[in-house]
Amino acid sequence: MDGRGRWVDNRMIERLWRSIKYECIYLNAFETGSEARAGIGKWISYYNELRPHSSHGILTPNEAYNTMNGTTKLAA
Repeated sequence: MDGRGRWVDNRMIERLWRSIKYECIYLNAFETGSEARAGIGKWISYYNELRPHSSHGILTPNEAYNTMNGTTKLAA
């Protein structure tokens, strides 16, 4: 980190939290903590496996990973 509280340092995780809130939590009325945990877990699986990301050229993370060459996969 190159400065205390600098927005650039946390932009990716802040974007993830925004997506979780607006696409999962605010749309579902979870009654218990276990329901929330299961629902958020399902959403995170969807986010990582099925949801296209513009940063990957509208590919899902799994598709983007599978299209990488072997040396790049080893680095990841």
